[in-house]
Amino acid sequence: MEIKIEHVSKKFGDFTALDDISLTIADGELFFLLGPSGCGKTTLLRCLGGFEQPTTGRILLGGEDVAGKPANQRNTAMVFQGYALFPHMTVFENVSFGLEMKGVPPEEREKRVNAALRSVQIEHLGGRKPNELSGGQQQRVALARTLVVEPGCLLLDEPLANLDAKLRRDMRQEIRRLCKDNKLTGVYVTHDRQEALSMADRVAILKDGKIRQIGTPLEIYRHPSDAFIANFIGETNFVPGKVVSVENGQTAVETAFGVLKSDTASGWKAGDDVQLSMRPETLSLKNGDESCVNVLHVTLKQTTYLGEIADHIAVGKDGSELKFYELNPISEMQNGAACELKVRPQDVVVLPPGKEE
Repeated sequence: MEIKIEHVSKKFGDFTALDDISLTIADGELFFLLGPSGCGKTTLLRCLGGFEQPTTGRILLGGEDVAGKPANQRNTAMVFQGYALFPHMTVFENVSFGLEMKGVPPEEREKRVNAALRSVQIEHLGGRKPNELSGGQQQRVALARTLVVEPGCLLLDEPLANLDAKLRRDMRQEIRRLCKDNKLTGVYVTHDRQEALSMADRVAILKDGKIRQIGTPLEIYRHPSDAFIANFIGETNFVPGKVVSVENGQTAVETAFGVLKSDTASGWKAGDDVQLSMRPETLSLKNGDESCVNVLHVTLKQTTYLGEIADHIAVGKDGSELKFYELNPISEMQNGAACELKVRPQDVVVLPPGKEE
């Protein structure tokens, strides 16, 4: 099911929860709405599901304008953060409930419920009550209940928020597999960047009711469009600077660490004030006489040894701090030691100046 959202806004009194949202989600795509609390992502999901109606704009599900249609008249199914299972019903009865409401005959109901339970690998738990299940098992029941009604679109509202860290990791790929195996269009709300990066086909980052950037996880992480996105989607170093030249596809920026060149910039001209975003994993120790385009002279300030990785903080001549990682460290670095860092031009992202929390 293709989803088109056209200039959708939603107001609650004087508060604008969604501000002129437009996007298209392809049939079969697993699309994530990512952002901080209060950014509007759950409101948008509820508008798709029919639990809220937009103040202005249109929503088309499979080409059909669903304005005014309630949730039970849309070809969607929603998985809530709290699962919303009926405690007095068995797993089988919970999964079967939606089919009963649709008037599906008993034989067909049993066949479809058993298939749904098999798809989420809990066919052996059909006779249990929800309070006899673990959190992960309850989540699978909630997924089976949505799959059994064969929706065109699966809406997921932070479905893994109540699970422990290991179970969340296990369930990420399980949910992706279920969406792909069942050829479902999935719209998934989360504030967890790792969920989005590990599961999504594409991601929309929202803030204050507006979409700030849409792209694949790789595009969003490596080419954020502004400082808010760079900081929200992962840890990064911000370094202010001024563009000194734009030549042969490279933008050279004067910074407190020297002139650094970027391959990723476009549209800048000499004299522009900018800031550079360099993620800690893109900075590494320069080896002796190694030839590098970008070299930063720093002094080590602090090291945290974590076994497979060392987490370093270094400072430049002006006291500016840089964080960088050292994979598989084999010797200790001493605080106060002078060192040289390198960073590839393709890992230096030029952004507009000014930080945004």
